[in-house]
Amino acid sequence: MWSRGFHFFFKIIPSAFRLSLFFVLYLSALLPLCAWQCNVLDYGAKGDGVQIDSHAINLAIDAASNHGGGVVQVPAGVYMCYSIHLKSNVTLQVDSGAVIRAAMPTAGLTYDLPEENESSYQDFGHSHWQNSLIWGIGLHDVRVCGNGLIEGTDVLSRGSARLRGLPVANKALALRECRNVVVEGLKFLNCGHFAMLLTGVDNLLVQDVTIDSNRDGIDIDCCEDVVVRHCSVNTLNDDAIVLKSSYALGRLKATARVVIEDCLVSGYDVGSFLDGSMTVNTTSAPDRDGPTGRIKLGTESNGGFHDIVIRRCELRHCRGMALETVDGGCMERVEVSDIVMTDICNAPFYVRLGGRRRGPDGTPVSSVHGIKFANILVRDVDSRYASIVAGFDSCSVVSDIEFRDVSLQYRGGITLDDVAMQRGSNAFFTRQPDYPEPAAHGIQPASCFVLTNVDGIRFINVEIEILCLDERPKVLLQNARDVSFSNVTYVGNRSIGYADRMVVE
Repeated sequence: MWSRGFHFFFKIIPSAFRLSLFFVLYLSALLPLCAWQCNVLDYGAKGDGVQIDSHAINLAIDAASNHGGGVVQVPAGVYMCYSIHLKSNVTLQVDSGAVIRAAMPTAGLTYDLPEENESSYQDFGHSHWQNSLIWGIGLHDVRVCGNGLIEGTDVLSRGSARLRGLPVANKALALRECRNVVVEGLKFLNCGHFAMLLTGVDNLLVQDVTIDSNRDGIDIDCCEDVVVRHCSVNTLNDDAIVLKSSYALGRLKATARVVIEDCLVSGYDVGSFLDGSMTVNTTSAPDRDGPTGRIKLGTESNGGFHDIVIRRCELRHCRGMALETVDGGCMERVEVSDIVMTDICNAPFYVRLGGRRRGPDGTPVSSVHGIKFANILVRDVDSRYASIVAGFDSCSVVSDIEFRDVSLQYRGGITLDDVAMQRGSNAFFTRQPDYPEPAAHGIQPASCFVLTNVDGIRFINVEIEILCLDERPKVLLQNARDVSFSNVTYVGNRSIGYADRMVVE
């Protein structure tokens, strides 16, 4: 079943997106052609790891902009920097051997302050862009590329606006309301709250990027016509590649027409992915659950999500695929295919329609329909976490979900007493029961799938293996309508459909 190809992209994506995608994919090749070029060393940068070089880099970017656009070259060296200001029609090229490193703030020199912006409906990090190492607002035709490194070790914060009492950046690269953007080839290390925060960015290509960071990797928020491909993102403490649709722009805007393909996400120790050691000494993220490092839609979900394709990706030593909308937005037309997951520390599949409704007065309950999972291989799953598909209540249900050609392997070993006593559950989530996370549901009374407040769920060609004896039934249905099973088996061809294999309530 795993050799089967799935070529559904052009079937579900509108023709307008195909045209936009054409321009996005070729943007990286077109931007540098016949462009004026300069070297930051000619503007006073030293690259010696001592001098603050951000002023010189900004002078070079200004010069390129004044020439109508161009390429700003950052050659090999270590460039200590505060905020770098991107501009339209300018390529910032960080060459192999070059490091743009976040400098420690001082009483006289520091990062740009966060701009004024309403942050009632999303956290501080999502609400500001100027307090970043590299940023741009309202730009077009921007490229940040090369084989160099962007590093924030011990400086870029995990969320705070200040460090040692001084203003500090909490993002490596932040863009707001930009179009025609390429981020290509770079490496990111220890980049604070976000390695990339891309909000309201349309016609966006992120490719061949490697991230090893202490919180989120790539956050794509309220963006349209996006391709993320050939990226490796290691984020033990938070999400690796995450789509959001917050209220940070002060209006509703969906994240739409996005392709994530040929990417690897993981939750190894911070820094150990880039150095190649891939160690697993840290066993939990700050929420006291296992390593994060996953692909996720949500949690911020005011504007909703539609026409999303996730294909040919690998999830390794991290949490599973999470699709969440809880702040009023609609999630529809999402296809996830050709995925391999190994060493998964919570639910391999988590589809959640919730009622948090963090937004202006009158924010409705969200909706979810039209989600397809196909050709997915999952191995070595922590059996405390069944896969969960859950609506908000009997009136707000998750509908039209399909699992096709899926192979699941759970570790097993959970008893009915474990469930009754919630032995091994994460007590952290009892503090915030409305937060959508598999651990918030506790140890589930079924070993494989729990379907709650759903209508129209299809399982087709699904194989389940449990390595150690597990006393729970395999599937639990609660307020579940129109659930069908076709060729769903255990290893050894024991059907899931018999009464002693399934509990229906």
